[in-house]
Amino acid sequence: MQRPTSLTDRPEARTKAPHSVAPSPLRSVSSSPPAGLESPSLVADPRTRVYDTIADLIPSPDEPTPLVRLSERTNPNPDFPIYLKLEGGNPFGSIKDRVAKQLLDGTRLGPGQSLVEPSSGNTGIALAALANARGVAIDIAVPERVPEEKKTALRLLGATLWEADDDLCPLYPSEGARGLVKSMVESPAYGGRYISPNQYENALNVQAHYESTGPEIWRQTAGKIDHFFAAFGTCGTITGVGRFLKEENESVRIVGVEPARTEHNLPGMKRVSGLPEELVPKILDRSVVDEIAAVDDQDAYRMGIRLARNDGILVGPTTGAILSVAFRVASQGHGLAVVIAPDDAFKYLSSYAGYLDDEGE
Repeated sequence: MQRPTSLTDRPEARTKAPHSVAPSPLRSVSSSPPAGLESPSLVADPRTRVYDTIADLIPSPDEPTPLVRLSERTNPNPDFPIYLKLEGGNPFGSIKDRVAKQLLDGTRLGPGQSLVEPSSGNTGIALAALANARGVAIDIAVPERVPEEKKTALRLLGATLWEADDDLCPLYPSEGARGLVKSMVESPAYGGRYISPNQYENALNVQAHYESTGPEIWRQTAGKIDHFFAAFGTCGTITGVGRFLKEENESVRIVGVEPARTEHNLPGMKRVSGLPEELVPKILDRSVVDEIAAVDDQDAYRMGIRLARNDGILVGPTTGAILSVAFRVASQGHGLAVVIAPDDAFKYLSSYAGYLDDEGE
């Protein structure tokens, strides 16, 4: 059986573009500066990494997040190269930056209205940051068990933070943080003050990944991808990326990863197996998912620790969960795989601490 081609084995991947020096980015603005002085403003240009707003750093097919191949210390199977799609370097720290921008662009506020959204942290952080950049007030509702690092980030951003006494994976949309936001939007007591983008039901969540994450992966792998692994949460990533990849090549295998139990410690992940259809996120397209695999908390956190110590890559526990499933397939599989790494480890240090004793620390 022929070994799958590494992305670095292709001649075009080794060819460097000719070095050139970009022209000076200094320019004049419309109002004339004093005689003899040039305006100190810079021309926004992604080639020199100069931007006008923080939102301009959100990735796109022309400026993708990186793919990083796992070392042989972590993945000893050369016939199943695994590439991590690292989303933790996004301006607000996660893959949800893509979604937050789409949601805000598609939400219209009237006079006196403000935003409110339920979140396990990442979408809330990205929405709060982008709302600040636009001068829009925002409230975020989170489960109490969300890591303190995420709550602190939201307070740092000045968001009004509501904590709901619920699971990280509530069964009903009317429960916990989602139920709280629903009541704030619908209750006459608030007089229509609040608007929720509603990431769980908004097609813009899927569109963000269909238009950016999916095309990025396809281009970065030169269409050689055989397996794609992502977690179930709001289900925007797996639906948007899965749909795009299937349209390009229907043989690409899409694997969804969920917690082994409803009660879990994997923020942002949702167990969909066994749920009545009315309780599954409405944006999930099951037709693009070829397989569903479950992971328990301990395996997810241990995989995150293993990756940090073998490859120096610091990822959140969701990545650990997804990677655990990828290795199950790799043990008997063949082909090129891409694993979504939704965020980094720094929002989960307090959560990781409880698992470090098991690793000899």
